[in-house]
Amino acid sequence: MADPTGLRPEDRADFEAVLHLALNTADICNVLRTDPTGLAARRLRVRALADADRITAAAQNDYGTYLSCRALNTSAEQPDQRKPGRSAHAGLLPTLAALTPPVAVSSAAILLVLGYVLQVTVHGALLESLITAGWILASVAALSAYLAVAALLGAAIRKRGNSVHPARLEQTRLDWRQALLERGMLPHLRRCIREDPTLQPAPPKTPLPNTPTTEPGNDPPLAG
Repeated sequence: MADPTGLRPEDRADFEAVLHLALNTADICNVLRTDPTGLAARRLRVRALADADRITAAAQNDYGTYLSCRALNTSAEQPDQRKPGRSAHAGLLPTLAALTPPVAVSSAAILLVLGYVLQVTVHGALLESLITAGWILASVAALSAYLAVAALLGAAIRKRGNSVHPARLEQTRLDWRQALLERGMLPHLRRCIREDPTLQPAPPKTPLPNTPTTEPGNDPPLAG
């Protein structure tokens, strides 16, 4: 499994989509409505983008699975450029396998036709050699056709084994985004809200203590 050390640039759009979804979550959205200027939402967004690697690390396992599946598809679609000799050799074999059968069949047909036509009027070791060579080329054509089919089937099986179905790749991407939202983005935004003094609820007002009142005619006696 790939070990993601941080958010890949090509996954930045997915990260921002998850951030947008998190900012519109009910509890966070209700808190941000208390700031009519919109500055608090902007601060949350900027801080989340700055902490992208830390937030992504919270969903590291799901992100690693997604990266591994994507790497398999990429390697299956692109030739191995690190070994040009091997790549050229691998590309030459299918070409030879495709060209050998028709060439061998054509040559075998020509030799057999010449051998059997000339056999009617001419006899000798040359005619027997032509016929023998024709049958040998026919055998080579059959064998090369069998090998070509086997090579194509083997290449298809290897390519299928080294790649991931598009639906499986998309599912790992969606799993990562869900894990990023629940384990990374939402906890991060809620922590930032708790640390932002402008988003804290105002303390309740304490009522003033009651002061004793005196009714007219009931003045307290004066000290003598």
